[in-house]
Amino acid sequence: MPAVQTSTDDVFINCPFDDAFAPTFRALIFAILVCGFRPRSARELDDGGQTRIDKIFALIEQCRYGIHDLSRTELDAVNNLPRFNMPLELGLFLGAKRYGGKHQKAKRVLILDVEQFRYQRFISDLAGMDIHEHGGDPGRALREARDWLANVSRRELPSADRVQRVYEAFLADLPDLAAELEFDPNRIPYVDFERIVGRWLIEAPAAIGAA
Repeated sequence: MPAVQTSTDDVFINCPFDDAFAPTFRALIFAILVCGFRPRSARELDDGGQTRIDKIFALIEQCRYGIHDLSRTELDAVNNLPRFNMPLELGLFLGAKRYGGKHQKAKRVLILDVEQFRYQRFISDLAGMDIHEHGGDPGRALREARDWLANVSRRELPSADRVQRVYEAFLADLPDLAAELEFDPNRIPYVDFERIVGRWLIEAPAAIGAA
């Protein structure tokens, strides 16, 4: 079987999908899109014929870049257990980079957490890796993602200040954009949110230029 070539435009997002993290998830999606990349997430395809882990395998295989957020380590209120999906998917991504063919070895990873060195208390095997802190602030996560993408891709990207200002302009327009499509602005499905951002970036050049 020929080796799968990773897409240099695709960025795998491995993060919590709960309501509390939604503002950060959206900020990451926006940063990726406005910088000219394509966000990839397990949320993008609802195929009952494909197991979730197979979907994750395929996404990881296709993506050159991966953003992994380890913020959710607290115990679940229902089961009194932590969530392990994010560390698992990070491990799969690092494994593909370590043991895959030449295209997989070219993968690049951004690891985010609320505190830079908190990982030492729950996943010490990451010692020596550069963990980026966002403090639970979507704006900081957006800036970390932009700066990292500029570093690993070596592309000329809009500055973090500009990306954040454009995002703030988008958030100001989002309630009207959602209402036009009859969505609750706080509960827009992933695929629809990505489409809304993409259309806004095309149709709102004045807002983008003023940002």
